[in-house]
Amino acid sequence: MDNISRRDFLKISGFGTAFAAGTVSGLISAESGFAAEAYQPQKLRIKGATETTTICCYCSVGCGGICSVIDGKLVNFEGDPDHPINHGGMCAKGMAQFNVAMVYDPKTGELIENPKRLKKPLYRAKGASEWKEISWEKAIKEIAKRTKALRDKTFEAKDETGVTVNRTRAIGWLGGAALDNEECAVLAKLARALGLVYIEHQARI
Repeated sequence: MDNISRRDFLKISGFGTAFAAGTVSGLISAESGFAAEAYQPQKLRIKGATETTTICCYCSVGCGGICSVIDGKLVNFEGDPDHPINHGGMCAKGMAQFNVAMVYDPKTGELIENPKRLKKPLYRAKGASEWKEISWEKAIKEIAKRTKALRDKTFEAKDETGVTVNRTRAIGWLGGAALDNEECAVLAKLARALGLVYIEHQARI
């Protein structure tokens, strides 16, 4: 061993390493049967699904997403690669909205509709301790009724100096990230027509 040169030592070491790696690999393949196992392609979850684009509702960035729906059920959600803002990327919170709508069945492992997902407006009457589902028609009428009552009660035609202001400072308006420019324009006109002065958007908060 004293007469082995540095070059011979490297050759022996390299051969020994390659032999050991090959032997271990062969043993693992023989015991697990992985090498002989044929590849089984997984069933595509979105096969036959209808795709619809949407906007993430969580923050003011407004990333685009693609919803894949089969038989009226959401089966997949991913970033929209054609969207000019996120180009297919999606943050962890944006991707987690899929779990808000869907959960996995522990018995079958299949996607099922989340039992906690809200599908209708909830209303809790004054003094009540429980929320109850109501129709959208009833909810919208209730909102409109209360908005008008509060506006009429707090409306100011003129300020303390006599200047015409036509405003109410009892109602605020907050826009959301899922609104596009056209929707924002219409809603802003409605808010100003009501005399609101506290008009804000999520992107500025």
